[in-house]
Amino acid sequence: MGDFQPFEQDFYQSGYYIDDQGHTVAYYETHNSADPDYDNTGALDPSMEQQYTGQYYQPEMTSGEGTEAYSPEEEPSLLEELGINFDHIWQKTLTVLNPFKPADGSIMNETDLTGPVLFCVALGVTLMMAGKAHFGYVYGLSATACIGMYVLLSLMSSLAVSYGCVASVLGYCLLPMVGVSAVAVFCSLQGYLGTVLAVLGISWCSLSASKIFISTLAMEGQQLLVAYPCALLYGLFALLTVF
Repeated sequence: MGDFQPFEQDFYQSGYYIDDQGHTVAYYETHNSADPDYDNTGALDPSMEQQYTGQYYQPEMTSGEGTEAYSPEEEPSLLEELGINFDHIWQKTLTVLNPFKPADGSIMNETDLTGPVLFCVALGVTLMMAGKAHFGYVYGLSATACIGMYVLLSLMSSLAVSYGCVASVLGYCLLPMVGVSAVAVFCSLQGYLGTVLAVLGISWCSLSASKIFISTLAMEGQQLLVAYPCALLYGLFALLTVF
């Protein structure tokens, strides 16, 4: 044990003691300062420190020429996201009200169901005001007629036919029949007046629908063939309105 104590003192010798807990011991203080050849001036000379001569990365600010600033005002409105265009609805309504006006095929080919739903509801409301609650008949006839016309036009047209386009056109052309139903609220149509108004409404609706179909589906010369099934369809709505 006596021979082992000097080794322990040399092995555990350091510059940190219990009394040095309050301050930091530098590296050059713990070095073997007893060595006469040791020079610690390099540790204190700031000029000996290695300097970093590279460049720091700084992100460049992109110019506003290629990017656009976000603005909440430039977001599309809720109506545009839902596909509701009041300008197109108004143009389609005017096309139906004027059966001799040429139809714009690009607008009429849209699957817009906002106007048709409103016109079907208006027809049901006017019938109810006349004492005829026929909402189920209106919706049932509309769905059945759209399926039948879709199949018929698919066989007659060389272009692809969309079911939404057929439903949209038939729904918009229901507007004259809504006017006939509005007249039935104030007076009875079971007479000569009703017959004249029913025939006028059927002719108006079928002429407008056939005009739009032939311009949208490129079916020139087949307007009478398309107008006949349309007249049968709107004749059913006329029966609901008169009787």
